[in-house]
Amino acid sequence: MQLHLTADNPAPPGAVCQSVASTGGVYVRAMYALVDNPRGTVVLMGGRGDFMERYFETMRDLMALGFAVASFDFRGQGGSDRLLDDTRRGHIRDFRHLEEDLESVMSAIVEPYCPAPYYGLGHSTGGGVLLLALRHMKSFQRAAVIAPLVGLDYQGWPRPLVWALVTLFNGLGLGWTFLPGYRRGPLGRKDFPGNPLTSYQTRWDRDSGILEENPALGTGGPTFAWLKAARRGTKALAALSQKYHLTCPVMIVAAGKERVVSMDAMRRFAARVPHVSLVVIRESLHEVLAETDEVRNQFLAAFDAFIRAGEDEN
Repeated sequence: MQLHLTADNPAPPGAVCQSVASTGGVYVRAMYALVDNPRGTVVLMGGRGDFMERYFETMRDLMALGFAVASFDFRGQGGSDRLLDDTRRGHIRDFRHLEEDLESVMSAIVEPYCPAPYYGLGHSTGGGVLLLALRHMKSFQRAAVIAPLVGLDYQGWPRPLVWALVTLFNGLGLGWTFLPGYRRGPLGRKDFPGNPLTSYQTRWDRDSGILEENPALGTGGPTFAWLKAARRGTKALAALSQKYHLTCPVMIVAAGKERVVSMDAMRRFAARVPHVSLVVIRESLHEVLAETDEVRNQFLAAFDAFIRAGEDEN
């Protein structure tokens, strides 16, 4: 397993990439990069269908703030082992397996090679998985989640119909089937107009260029099994109450122009679960880290202030 560089997307300085054995005989692709006089290590988790190369710029920004960085591709996407013969399908049967990928990376590369304290940073599905892990995992001092998957947006589909279709397809052993309306392959340059992810074409084109040179990193739409797993995961997060404490303080960073995950669910989660704060970047679409410089700088400032608040307490 290796990192895939392009002319406009260099790797973080000193990046080390290696294969990590996770549960079920699955291998995930992981990396880390160190800095002098570190404040700690940020462990970065992307969203569904993501790959680490999309976050090289953010890793370099975090290193400039004094953090070592580590990251990995969840099973079934990026450079990690795929779970179906058709590698384009965004597939998982249980989000617990994604938590196990995180735990395996922490044990194999973060704790042995990266300086403590450790801070979690997850985007979208990665943010939802990080929140699920924080019900029991005590590795992180603080965590930030960007547009986390704490509630599904069914895009106008009636919930009873979604539930019926998920039950039917998975019950018939057809969980590998693409959800209706989703692409068989990843988005590309031509799909920028009207997309719900970012308003900044330069970073969209950069990420599209990575896939043009390395198409094996790409993933298409989710399967019915993925949706069943996501429904189970978001239901578990919705069950958390005022009496339930996550293992560290959490900052949710929400996109003001969100069209992918449920903004209402994020607001309810922040209001209900202790030690969870909510920051809204009004100008942003779903992928805050792929947005304009102005949006990204707002995030980096909020993240730095959030971590410094914890440093000041110690």
